[in-house]
Amino acid sequence: MMYFDNSATSPIDEEVYEAMLPYLSEEYGNPSSKYYTKAVNAKEAVESARAKVAKLIGANPEEIVFTAGATESTNFIIKGYLDYRKYYGDGRNHVITSLVEHKATLNTCKYLNGEIYSNNDPTTNLFGKKKRVDRGFEANFVGVDSTGAVIIEEVEKSIKSNTAMISVIYVNNEVGTINDIKKIAGIAHKNNAAFHTDITQALGKMPIDVRDLECDYLSCSAHKIYGPKGIGIAYLKSDKYGIKPISAFIHGGEQEQGFRAGTLAVHDIVGFGKAADIALQNMQKEQKRLTEVDQYLVNALSMIDDIELTNPSSNRMNGIVSIIVNRDNFNNERYIKKVCDDVALSTGSACSAGDPSYVLDAMGLRDKVSRVVRITVNKYTTKKEIDDLVTLLKQA
Repeated sequence: MMYFDNSATSPIDEEVYEAMLPYLSEEYGNPSSKYYTKAVNAKEAVESARAKVAKLIGANPEEIVFTAGATESTNFIIKGYLDYRKYYGDGRNHVITSLVEHKATLNTCKYLNGEIYSNNDPTTNLFGKKKRVDRGFEANFVGVDSTGAVIIEEVEKSIKSNTAMISVIYVNNEVGTINDIKKIAGIAHKNNAAFHTDITQALGKMPIDVRDLECDYLSCSAHKIYGPKGIGIAYLKSDKYGIKPISAFIHGGEQEQGFRAGTLAVHDIVGFGKAADIALQNMQKEQKRLTEVDQYLVNALSMIDDIELTNPSSNRMNGIVSIIVNRDNFNNERYIKKVCDDVALSTGSACSAGDPSYVLDAMGLRDKVSRVVRITVNKYTTKKEIDDLVTLLKQA
């Protein structure tokens, strides 16, 4: 089967798999234990992986907190930062984000804003009408332009005297739009607010330097760079005194400097470290290859008269291609089911499966939602696979 759903997850690299295996068998020690060899080996493996992940994003190892993935990292950072600043700091309690964020950010901010308590939002069914509660926080959701880029002027207009944080995704997971997060970070800092970004779709595909981007907090996962699922990081910027205080998200033991309780999944952490190491070593080569594959795909799609890109601008991450199939009888869900034995495609984010795309809605494409197909490639994608995919699309 041809696999074109790499924004949902990527295949694990064979070298990553091999690096993980010892920590699933003979090296099963708990890194929080002391003195004996298996514990020491586990601890050393964790710290080695931490250094490799830190190097990939230009951070210091002590600024890296391992989590179960970007979703947990985002929840931890936004909830933890706002909680600490409101109750232990200057009282600021307002967060700004966009309408096209990953659900991890969007629903975290909706939760703080008192709009939801569950991810499938059953409040209407339970209470007969939409129930809103006061959790002591506020959230603003800014719009995007027709390419899916966050409108910076709206960010500036949303700043309030109690704004504590701005959170904007680096690369949109549905349409690939790249946001100017450095400029948005500058707006945050000018107004004494912190800046957080989810870099999951950018990691390994373009150079990342947290200092240059001027971000205070960052989220990402391993499974988009050919690493294992179930492991991610939260980057917490340090100053000369260390990491600034932030409320823990998971309470319990003192693992991860007390920020994230729970026994560390050493095998997954080792896998992330290996994936990060491979990504950094092969960055230039893979960037070039990804650009070539993306251009080949877009050129092939352009030969089909009734297909267009949702984001035709140059401000798009290579390898994430969202298309509109302009045929009266075309329905993306039915089409993807029809061809699922031959090719893996998606209508958009795996975290929003079954729901109409709020990203496309925000871009002004509400009437096109049922005609959109997301095609995402990986480092193993061949031109032959692209040719076969284009043939299938012509027959749709």
